This record gives sequence, structure tokens and C-alpha cells, in this order.
Amino acid sequence: MVTPASLPPPGLPGLDPAWSRLVEAVDAEGVRRTWHVLDSGGAGRGTLDPVDGSTLGTLLCVHGNPTWSYLWRGLLAHPPAGWRVVAVDQLGMGFSDRPAQPRTLDQRIRDLAGVTDALAVHGRVVTVAHDWGGPISLGWALEHRERLAGVVLTNTAVQQPAGSVAPALIRLARTPALRHTVCVRTPAFVRATTALSRPTLPADVRDAFAGPYGDASRRRAVGDFVADIPLEPDHRSAATLDLVAAGLRGLDVPALLLWGVRDPVFSDVHLHDLLERLPHADVHRYEGASHLVTEDAPEAVEALGRWVADLDRRHREEPRPEGESHPPVWAALEERAGDLSPAVVELSGRRAVSWDLLGRRVREIAAGLAASGLRRGQRVALLVPPGADLTTALYACWRAGAVVVVADAGLGLRALGRALRGAGPDWVIGTREGLAAARAMRVLGRRIASGHHDRATLRVLGASAGLADLARLGQGRPPPPEPRDPDECAVVFTSGATGPPKGVVYRHGQVRAQLAALRRTYAIGPDDRLVAAFAPFALYGPALGIASAVPATDVTAPATLTAEALADAVAAVDATLVFASPSALRNVVATAGALDSLRSKPLAGVRLVLSAGAPVRPGLLRSVCDLFPSAEARTPYGMTEALPVADVSLGQVEEAGDGDGVCVGRPVAGVDVRVSALGPLGAADGPLTAHPGVVGEICVRAAHVKDRYDRLWATERESGRDRGWHRTGDVGHLDDVGRLWVGGRLGHVVTSAAGVVTPVGVEQAVERLPEVSAAAAVGVGPTGAQQLVVVVVPQDGVGRGSVLAPDGLTAAVRGAVVADVAAVLVLHELPVDIRHNAKVDRTRVARWADRVLAGRRPGRP
Repeated sequence: MVTPASLPPPGLPGLDPAWSRLVEAVDAEGVRRTWHVLDSGGAGRGTLDPVDGSTLGTLLCVHGNPTWSYLWRGLLAHPPAGWRVVAVDQLGMGFSDRPAQPRTLDQRIRDLAGVTDALAVHGRVVTVAHDWGGPISLGWALEHRERLAGVVLTNTAVQQPAGSVAPALIRLARTPALRHTVCVRTPAFVRATTALSRPTLPADVRDAFAGPYGDASRRRAVGDFVADIPLEPDHRSAATLDLVAAGLRGLDVPALLLWGVRDPVFSDVHLHDLLERLPHADVHRYEGASHLVTEDAPEAVEALGRWVADLDRRHREEPRPEGESHPPVWAALEERAGDLSPAVVELSGRRAVSWDLLGRRVREIAAGLAASGLRRGQRVALLVPPGADLTTALYACWRAGAVVVVADAGLGLRALGRALRGAGPDWVIGTREGLAAARAMRVLGRRIASGHHDRATLRVLGASAGLADLARLGQGRPPPPEPRDPDECAVVFTSGATGPPKGVVYRHGQVRAQLAALRRTYAIGPDDRLVAAFAPFALYGPALGIASAVPATDVTAPATLTAEALADAVAAVDATLVFASPSALRNVVATAGALDSLRSKPLAGVRLVLSAGAPVRPGLLRSVCDLFPSAEARTPYGMTEALPVADVSLGQVEEAGDGDGVCVGRPVAGVDVRVSALGPLGAADGPLTAHPGVVGEICVRAAHVKDRYDRLWATERESGRDRGWHRTGDVGHLDDVGRLWVGGRLGHVVTSAAGVVTPVGVEQAVERLPEVSAAAAVGVGPTGAQQLVVVVVPQDGVGRGSVLAPDGLTAAVRGAVVADVAAVLVLHELPVDIRHNAKVDRTRVARWADRVLAGRRPGRP
């Protein structure tokens, strides 16, 4: 018996009744059925009214089990301009006919074709799908390539990837004994789907999703759908799914994958499988979202619309400054073959590796990796602490054409796991501890162990070989063909100071251009030697052609670097260059009294001290120059996405004097800097300009700017919306002699009724007070009406014991700041980022201040 189709009840949140229509069409068996469809074209019309004389196309949206077309209401409410949106309730689901017999995957694909014919869905079509709507929509797409303009997939799969298992909920629900109870007799399966969402969906939305499935008779297809998941090779729908999966490899239309990372049903394993089949696809992973990504991250709907709107211009090349022709990053290793002087010195292990040995090991391991099956463009995560093994593995991977995934332990274990899983490495090279961490963090990929291990240990670690085994395998083999400038080279990660760490993709040409910029800016030559207290920077030593050393310190806590450890590293290579974060240098200065004259003597040979990662106070630079009497102190400005951007010396900072923000100097050669002016609500929506005094988002163009954000399509589109330029997320201005001043992060701008306030200038003014050790300026309240709140760390315990600053300190702060200060609060210390221990987390400070001023228990920021 067929339960007939009907219209949804009125009053469902977010659903316009005008979208609903009942459509008669012929199903896969030639039987006339009635489907419920949501259609932005309007009830009773088969086509959308033309926009500017023509309809651009149709978004064909297909839901999975156990949702219905309600899932796509956000897209119907905000379609891309000129595009029609059609969302179909599958037979047995939503408010369409409910036939008596269950339907297979093949039938559902042909059912969809019948509906699109009845709706006159002609011309360009972009399929949009979720869950098991993915294989159904892709099956339709493969049969209608002549009109297919693109595919969009959200949390779905076309195959259970090797090495993974179906989620326990699905496996249990498919057992005959439980399927009827879980899926049909009770609403457990229906309700579980919306229960996965974080944050929790509103009750009326959860009820709307469950609305079509109010009793067992209306949930029969929910159980049938679960039974039709082809987990076994002899399943009735397995052959159809295999055809869809195979056909996907030849589908060369634009593709977008929007992914909820916390989905227990379709995990990153399924995302990586889809990317292996659709390597050209754009991807955006939403870290906080679960199974219903468009519900958990409504911004995904906006991203989808922008992607569709971009279809007609996606193939246009964006201008990028022409880079010079540079040698490969490993060129110095080949040039210094036979050189027995140290190339890498690791102080923690008291180990030195010569240029000759490093070059040979790189060539051998590269050849061994290729012989072991590593393919050009595959990703290799490196879970090895700074030192000789990490340097060797890095350059061997580059020489083999691999893309290295470098996520340093300074991110913290949780963020490190998220970063690595998101990058989806094909291989993992790690120490015993690194490989154990990879297993704990659920990072997939073939394992290679660094260090020396016997076969039993390798089996325990899950490693197929060690680096020494690969070196032996590669002996006598020619190295793989050299990667080219356009080939991807590395995925590195931002610090996560203003959100989850973002993967940043570089190509070989961009890394070579960056090395050239560093050489040119700091006159780095073959007689220089480097000590890098910031581990990622130490890896550039061989590429710059100079010996490098890493001090014996905890790389996850830069502020623990002591003067003694730094002096030992300088002495080990007779260093002329030192690179360290501001927090590391502060502790070096604080512990310098422990150095005797003999130990401090090598510091006089240092010609240049570089510090970056956060604003550096002139007072700290002066103390550094006292410790390194022959050195010039410079602070390069840049970020993970582009370094260096600008550069300034201590003398130039003193010459610039006080201003609204930190003076980071003039742009280095080959870098263009512009500013996009801030609007009254803090949005950087002004045109790019180099006009002095305009405060806005800092935008950068250079040959060494990153290629893109990794699997963050929407973020990349926003940061690159001015073609050829990278929007840094920093705010600042250029002065009348071309110097760049940084005023903070765009997300930290205070939007008061009197206008926007950038935080760094306020903080600098407050920190000049003798009773203040550190300060953070934050906004509390709604955008456009925020109150400026200054949180201070007092000197010598002034005002401690209360979160409210005493009257005298409050008056002093208000007297030092030009803008109106609503409140002055006190903390013992400001929260900072994990990587540099230097960037103040103003977002956490603002949340804490909001709790204080609202009279709630403040707790810790």
C-alpha cells in the first residue's frame, strides 16, 4: 500500500510554504509517483524567472537518511544570484509517496532522473548532497555529464575506505534484530541524527527534522535505507556503488567538499578517500561541526553560494609577482659534498652531522622512499623533534617530491592532532614517542620510524621500516626526478592564537622565493652560522647553505630558553645569527647573570639577532644588544603565510618613536603592502590603498606568499578576495615615510559608538606607566557599541587581590589612553599563545572581562 505524498505542515522554522510543491513523475519501475519538492522557482512553475535575461542554472539538492529536503532550507532562503534551488524528498522519505517496497541505490538514482525530467531541470546543474544523498546525486551526475556544472558534497562517502570500519551505530542499526527497533518501531535513529549536532539544535528545528517520521509506518523507509548500505561485497547495491566510486575518478567538473570534522559517521577518512578520487576538489573543513554540517556551521551555506557564484571565473589566473629562478632547496647539500664541517648540531643529543653525511643520507632516503612506494605529491607528517633526524627526513621528503606536513609540538597535543588529521598524511615519520602519539591522535598513514630500532620494535610501533632501512634501500639507486616550482612542498600551521591552527600550503617556488628574500634582507652568506630557538626556522639552515644549531630547550615552551643554553648553541657553531621569539629572549636576558665571562665570550661573534612572532619592546631589544655586543637587533614582521613582509632595526624603532601601534619598518624588497580601510563596525571593506594614515587590514603581495590555506576554501577565498593579495588579518597603517605600523588583529578591534579602536596602541600607552607590567585592551558588548576595557598586570603587586583596579591605577590608565576606558581590571598574568608564549589571547581576556562586568564568577581567562 502506498502512503500518498503531502505538503509539510505550516509553521516549520525557516521553511517558506511557497517553496513546497507536489510533483508527479515516473519512478525507476515506470510507475507514476508523487514527490514533495522544495523549489525556489515557486510553486507550480517548472523554471525560474530569468535573472538579467537568463537563468544561470539549478542547484539539485539531495538529502540522506533520515533527513528530508528541510536540510536545504538555508540554501533556498539565500540562493546564489540567478540560480534555482530544487530540493527533493526521496520516495519513502520526507513528505513524498511511501511505496510498500524498499528501494535500492540504483532505483533511487533513476528516481531522481524522473523527478528532474518532470521539473524541467535543464541547462547547467550543480548537484548538492549529504549523507547517502551523495552516491545518489553522483549517480545522477555521472549519467548527466552534458549538463553538469559542478558537484557539492557534505559528509558523505562512496566507499568504506581500506583500514576503516563503519561506525558502531550504523553496524548495529543494520542488524535485522535491531534495525526494526532502532529505525522503524522507535524514533531512535531519526532523533539520533539531529542529536549529533554541536551546538545543540533548537528544539523546534529538531522536531521539524523528525516531523515526517512521526510513526512506524512513516519510518519504514528509514530502516530500508539503512539495510541498503552496501558494506558487504555481495550486497545488492554494492555493484552500483562501485560504479559510482569508479566513475568519480573521471569526473573533472569543479567540486566542493564541505565537511563537519566531528562527524562520527563520515570521518576525515571518508573525506580523504573522496579527495583521492577528486584531487582537484575545493575543501572546507569545519572543526566544530558534526554530521549535519550545514546546521552546525550555517556559514557553510554562504560558502556554498559563493563557490557556485565563482564558477564562471574559477579558471582565471590570479596575478602573482614573477619570482626569480632559484636553485632547489637542497642545492647546498649537493654543492658541499665532501665537506666534513658540521651542517646540523643538536645540543640536546650532543650530536653533529656533517654536510657530506647529510647530503648522502638525504639522497639515499629520498631514493628509498621512492622505492618503497612514495609517490610525488603524497603527504608525509614529520613527528620528530628538532635536530639532525628531522632535518634529514625533511630534505629527503622534499627531494623525493613529497609534501611535508610540519606541525610542531608547540601547538599542544589536542591542536596537533586536529592539524595532522586535517592534513591527511599518507605517511608518518616519527620517533618512538611520535608514532605512539600519532596512534593516540588517530592520525592515519604508513609509518616510518626515525632512530635505530630492531624488527620487534618496528612491529610494535606499526612501522614498516626505519629511516636507516630506507637509506640502505636507496644506496646505489638514482634519486627520484626533481620536483618543479609549481609542485606542492609543505603544509605548515599557524600558531592558533586567534582560532584553531590553519594549515598553510607552500609550493617549491614559493619556498625558494622565501629563502631568497631572507638571504637578501639579512645579507646571509656562506660564512654565517645560525642558532634558531624557534624550531621550524632551524630547518632552513641547510637550504640557506649555513650550519645551524638548536639549543637544548623545551620546544613546546620557548620561554624556558636560558642564557646558558643559548650560549652553548652559539659556541657549538660559532654562530653569527640568532633567531628567537620575544618570550625566549626575555628569559635569556633574565638568566644572563648566570653566564661567566668565558661562557659569554662566543656571544660577541653574533652579528645579527632576529626576533619575531609577537611585538618586541625596544627595552628588550636594548637588553639583547647588551648581551650580544656586536649584534644588530632586528624584528622581521610576517606570519606563517608570508615571511618576511617588513623589517626594522632597534635604531629605526627608536627613530620612529611612539605611535599608534608597533613600528615594523618598511616592506622588504619584492613585497608590496596595502591597507583595506576599516568601516565603523570593524569590517575591512575599503579599497586597497597605500595612502598614509589609513587604518585597516594589512594586505600583502609577494612571490613568497603562501599558495593557499589547506582544506579551508572559504577562509582562503576571504583572505584572497583582492586578486593576487593576501589579507593578513592584522590591522595597521602606513606612515608618511612608508613605514608599517601594526595595531593588532582584525578580530580584536574594539568597535565603540565613537569609532573603532585598535588595541596595540592603547596597550603600549598603558604599559609605559611605571605601575603596569603588561596590558590587554579588549571590547565588551555588542558590535558597534562595545566598551573599551583595559586589563592590566600590575608591577610589584599593585592592585592584586581584586579583579577591579584600585582608583589610582584606574585613573592613571584612563589618563594614558586617548579613547574612553569603561573599566580597568586586574589579572596576575595574561593568557598567551602556546607556540611563541608571547601573543596575548585577547579573545580569552575579553570573555573573562565580560564575565567580570556582568557580575558572574570570573574564573580564569
